[in-house]
Amino acid sequence: MKITLKHAIGLALATAVISGASNFIAKKSVTVVSNPVVFTTLKNILVALLLVGLILVFARFKELRGLSKKQWYQLAAIGIVGGSVPFILFFTGLTLTSAVSASLIHKTLFIWVAFLAVPFLKERIGAIHLAAFMLLIGGNFALSGFQSFEFGRGELMILGATVLWAVENVIAKKALAQLSSIVVSGARMVLGSVVLIIVVAMQGKLSLVGGLSPEQWLWTLIPSALLLGYVLTWYTALKYAPASVVASLLVPASLITNFLSLMFDGRAFNAGEMIAGIAMVVAVLMIIIGARKSHEPIYITTADPAS
Repeated sequence: MKITLKHAIGLALATAVISGASNFIAKKSVTVVSNPVVFTTLKNILVALLLVGLILVFARFKELRGLSKKQWYQLAAIGIVGGSVPFILFFTGLTLTSAVSASLIHKTLFIWVAFLAVPFLKERIGAIHLAAFMLLIGGNFALSGFQSFEFGRGELMILGATVLWAVENVIAKKALAQLSSIVVSGARMVLGSVVLIIVVAMQGKLSLVGGLSPEQWLWTLIPSALLLGYVLTWYTALKYAPASVVASLLVPASLITNFLSLMFDGRAFNAGEMIAGIAMVVAVLMIIIGARKSHEPIYITTADPAS
């Protein structure tokens, strides 16, 4: 099939929907499982196993055998910087703050990605992108209720995870120039899971894995399915579109998180939240228009959907 910039933008928006639902569900999941490190380790292991299965199905052996030393280093960095340490920071921080605050901080990812993408990826940030970024920042803060935001230990841990994920995005973008998205996402989850298992073992928590109740397993499986969808759509979008564009299109996930929070609270959006949501939608449209004007459509022929 032909992968175009238009498809990449669609995948980035799909990632935003998945991320918004995941942020809402993760708060409940990490509370039910009780230990955030055990929770994220199990979740990542399940996704890693599924990605290994996809690698086998799509017969990526030749690609794996042909990896250079530099590419192995890139994949190892992605596994550590993106697939392990930030997950520990994020889900530990999530136990100390609200899902909305966590989503607010995580959605600043596009700022850090844009900051790194200009010098390291040589991406250009035009006036239309800067204006859209300002709308996204304002809309995201207004939507999440900045007046109730407090910056404590949990928020600091989530910020640290977000910055590490931004660094991972830059490394992954370089790796994806020659590697398939399924191999890069597989490396992220498999290598990251190995690190997480080591951390759990060092904490003496391995016994907790076998002692989970059916309810705890259920609340681990749901986020695992969402994470699988997240990494596949995210890395495919990142392969075919600028990192700053893909990261900025993730911000509307806050709309999904807030919508779910409001729905379960039994109330409707107020006027301020409606205005913030409209601002974010306008910003997304500006980013898409700017991306299509600044970049020639990319046509890549691939034999499978996980290229």
